[in-house]
Amino acid sequence: MLAPALLWWAIFLALPMGLVLATAFFKGGAYGAIIYEPTLRNLERALDPLYVGVLWHSVWLAALTTVICLLLGYPAAVYIATRASARTRTLLLVLVILPFWTNFLIRTYAWIVLLNREGVINGALEGLGIVDEPLSLLYNDAAVVLGLVYGYLPLMILPLYAAIERINPEVLEAATDLGARPLRALRTVMLPLIVPGIVAGCVFVFVPSLGNIPVPELLGGGRSEMIGNLINRQFLTTRDWPFGSMLVLTLMVLLMALLVLQSFVLRRSRQVGVDG
Repeated sequence: MLAPALLWWAIFLALPMGLVLATAFFKGGAYGAIIYEPTLRNLERALDPLYVGVLWHSVWLAALTTVICLLLGYPAAVYIATRASARTRTLLLVLVILPFWTNFLIRTYAWIVLLNREGVINGALEGLGIVDEPLSLLYNDAAVVLGLVYGYLPLMILPLYAAIERINPEVLEAATDLGARPLRALRTVMLPLIVPGIVAGCVFVFVPSLGNIPVPELLGGGRSEMIGNLINRQFLTTRDWPFGSMLVLTLMVLLMALLVLQSFVLRRSRQVGVDG
């Protein structure tokens, strides 16, 4: 029964990734050629402060996006799961996933219309007399984070909602009966119980944010360099496939470390739950 899925995985994931990782340890030639001579030169280049700086800048923006999504997604998920009626809950969940019905690029271009100097937001601010001249809302890190948060916020809300919905309502009622105010009950009772949902949501947001290409390209205007754009240029513009493959390998090592951390946190939370 597993054979078709495993065959699909092997052909379209394992084999291409294996070729990319093997290419990382060969030399790059002129016009995109690959010289099949083993070398560690690509690893040395990847560890250059210039490229390490791009990687850490990407990690910072992805982490900031994840934190903002968590701060916005947690109260939204709590409201949908505990306060909304059954009919309203269905409507709200549809609204959460509704952006996914539109192409990601189209949604990103829509932010350009909103944020540029002649856009809707600047026009409204000038019309209300709040500003005298258009603000530079586009082509900076803030615009990139805004686009990433908008694009991936549903990926935070849905795991949190699923985790909160599994909690017995009587647990929160008991905390309230014992004198805990609603905010304290959410913080001290619900929050520890939904650690798996929090971890899953953070991974779902952080991973695609880290390797995102269109948002930094369109909303950052090339001024906000992220690792996904750097890798994309190595393959399609510079045509240095071995070095691009080494950057992919570096990114994969970072993401594997993140998944190991996720496994540790989930195992630790289960152990605490059993001991409790």
